[in-house]
Amino acid sequence: MAVSPKPRGDAREPEPAAHGEDFRTLSGEPIRELYTADDLPLGAGLGGDDDPIGAPGSYPFTRGIHSTMYRGRLWTMRQFAGFGTSEETNERFHYLLEHGQTGLSTAFDMPSLMGHDSDHARSLGEVGREGVAVDTLDDMQTLFSGVDLGEVSVSMTINAPAAIMLAFYVAAAEADFDSQTGASKQPVAAERLSGTIQADILKEYIAQKEWCFPIDPAMRLCGDMIEWCTHNMPRWHPISISGYHIREAGSTAQQELAFTLKDGLTYVEQAVERGLDVDEFAPRLSFFFNAQIDFFEEIAKYRAARRIWAREMRETFGAKDPRSWQMRFHAQTAGVSLTAQQPLNNIVRTTVEALAAILGGTQSLHTNSYDEALALPTEEAVTVALRTQQMLAHETGVTNTVDPLGGSYFVESLTDRMEQSTYQYFKKIDELGGMVAAVKLNYPQREIADAAFALQQEIDAHERIVVGVNSHVAEDEQPIPTLRVDPALERKQVDRLAAARARRDGAAVERALAALRNDAAHEDRNLMDPLLECARAHASEGEIVQSLQQVFGDYAETPVF
Repeated sequence: MAVSPKPRGDAREPEPAAHGEDFRTLSGEPIRELYTADDLPLGAGLGGDDDPIGAPGSYPFTRGIHSTMYRGRLWTMRQFAGFGTSEETNERFHYLLEHGQTGLSTAFDMPSLMGHDSDHARSLGEVGREGVAVDTLDDMQTLFSGVDLGEVSVSMTINAPAAIMLAFYVAAAEADFDSQTGASKQPVAAERLSGTIQADILKEYIAQKEWCFPIDPAMRLCGDMIEWCTHNMPRWHPISISGYHIREAGSTAQQELAFTLKDGLTYVEQAVERGLDVDEFAPRLSFFFNAQIDFFEEIAKYRAARRIWAREMRETFGAKDPRSWQMRFHAQTAGVSLTAQQPLNNIVRTTVEALAAILGGTQSLHTNSYDEALALPTEEAVTVALRTQQMLAHETGVTNTVDPLGGSYFVESLTDRMEQSTYQYFKKIDELGGMVAAVKLNYPQREIADAAFALQQEIDAHERIVVGVNSHVAEDEQPIPTLRVDPALERKQVDRLAAARARRDGAAVERALAALRNDAAHEDRNLMDPLLECARAHASEGEIVQSLQQVFGDYAETPVF
């Protein structure tokens, strides 16, 4: 049960604007003409735990989780990358590291996200198209060839088969040779690996719609990962609770915040029910938020997120370690805000969104490339996106002081209203029986669909201006060069998979898969160790998923209209 916040300050409704204009945030929140000290939260400036604004690095972390923020250390510049086979993406990884990126973020192709091998009938035409194809341990080893996994932090954006990909990654790191070069290398033990795997299955059913199993066994796999990583990978974030895709599906900022936090609290409840002490695992939980175009609303969203998470972890779950109260998050600029029309305008959109994430206190950041509404980004576009972060970090002065917008009447008022809206959603979800029950009843799905429809109506009616789309349109626009993934790469990947199957020990694969099915049939057994054995035997992702489906079954969504 969520802890309701203490009453805040003045909750006046914004008055109607003059001349019939309606000033609202992107999410539809009314905005008054002027904000004053009367709009600050009740208790602001009093100091101590009762101060809802507080100081940076102190509970409730409204102003940031570190006292020095970017004066002490810049955010991690983690550009999302992946296309074609593991060789092509490995080249892109090295290109990004050579150009100043400080962490790797892996995009998988659609078959990998859905748990299909590259030679599956449903994979035809999709292999390597929107991310890298990873079918086996061999692919994972090639993907990170030449990368010191003991030093470089790695993020992997995959959910339904996340436990399988984590097993591939751990097995690839522990190998004592480089599969691409054939050279010997220093193995990296699981306890030395740092990074994040997304693994947020609830938001898949809510928004992104990529799943392998029914909701309950999928939740079990998430719990298995959190439990196993708590004991074996102390530097690893076993789940990145993701609002990004909820927002990309069309939610408001309030819905993104409420549904994401409630997902996170549900994972915490599950782990505690397994017998884990909250302070054992909570410091390794992380979040992933969207950075949309409404500058001040986004900053308020991040501030409210930290405050709510701190309160819930301390007061609801009894966490005593201050690290458990701190919300760490990655941000990515809004893909849905990018336009195919006049794509160079997207550089400006991305810059504004990135600045909001920085002023909102993000720990790492991906800036979208200007051509991503048209295709996977070219190297030129990727470089511009990375340079955007570097210019913000080194040329603008925004890193010189901690939380420069703290105390702004407008920002603090928006933060309060964001928090209040979140608790209203929490109350409704609790009435439905919790987040898992709410998802099964399609409640968040329906809320997002309604919000997306309302926003599109505003754009179509020219009530909300999108430059280059419904205003300031260019009639003679010329196309820009875009990246084209060679169709031959699909055949190459299918052949790689066939070769991997041919050279492995088939009997060992069957034994590992049988052991996995046996353990899956017992709900009290953690599946990470048998998944690791499947990875080491070179079982493919699709074979592992199909084995688990024999026990768990498949999932079909009930449509929402």
